[in-house]
Amino acid sequence: MIPLLKVDSLKVSIRTDDGTARVLDDVGLTLERGRILGVVGESGCGKSTLIRAIMGILPKGASVDAGHVWFEGENLLVFSEAELNGRIRSSRIGFIPQDPLLALNPVFKVGTQLLEAMRWHAPDDGTRGRERRRRHVERLVGLLRRMQVPDPETALERYPHQFSGGQRQRLLIAASLACAPTLVIADEPTTALDVTTQHQILLLLRELVGEFGLSLLFVTHDFGVVAELCDDLCVIYAGQTVEAGPVQAVLQAPAHPYTRALLACHPDRAASFVGIPGRVPSPLARPAGCQFAARCGEAEPRCREASPPQARARSGADVRCVQYA
Repeated sequence: MIPLLKVDSLKVSIRTDDGTARVLDDVGLTLERGRILGVVGESGCGKSTLIRAIMGILPKGASVDAGHVWFEGENLLVFSEAELNGRIRSSRIGFIPQDPLLALNPVFKVGTQLLEAMRWHAPDDGTRGRERRRRHVERLVGLLRRMQVPDPETALERYPHQFSGGQRQRLLIAASLACAPTLVIADEPTTALDVTTQHQILLLLRELVGEFGLSLLFVTHDFGVVAELCDDLCVIYAGQTVEAGPVQAVLQAPAHPYTRALLACHPDRAASFVGIPGRVPSPLARPAGCQFAARCGEAEPRCREASPPQARARSGADVRCVQYA
């Protein structure tokens, strides 16, 4: 069966005043239908650029140098802006942004903003004018009720500041589902929430995947969230996929030194507050060989000579490390 989403050897660079930044340098991942894939990595590893490349919203000066983004068997990288707007964004791929406050315009009512997206991207049910709007309102109210937003019947008439942070995130989850997409991309949607609300949102997302037949691409930096929510895991470092496989396989037997280092930093496992020494190499000056070699306690001379190929670890995960070549 064709995967719902497959990113294959994706390379993205951005022109800057200081030179060309190689932001993504061979990223690959596979998301099967009905599953939740977590994407993990430090800040600066390319997670946000990966999302932008999938949705076709790369910043000015960015270019895709190689690779493919296959979605339901079609390569999104060859789509025009009009095709992406008309056939993909919102209608087939929904998006949950990181900050629920910045994502909503404070001067417009919630209903005005959510209904505008449905106006352009909701599936054509044959209705027009007031009847179409009435159906959209009914669907939104139903989704808000499912998201446990208080007083869903009147919520569309309120402004964003009249909701709490957790409620605003529930509004955005409802918005991502309003046009009945098959894939939802979530960009660290629980980062700005307290622990209790975060747990509630994660449980809700898990339920929605089964209830609506969705697949979810969940970007995060928190392995605790990954363990609680995800089925599969993709670890990205310096614009490369360094390990990918089923969540339990990766968490129980991490193969790549970077994955092990990240797990060692988690509060449940960390012996101290010291993180991974060093920093992610600059995309303007990527070193030769393994990108993690300068920070790796297991590095060998050959690690700095050539980029290691993908290999299969004993856990069944795909790993980019000379130890498995």
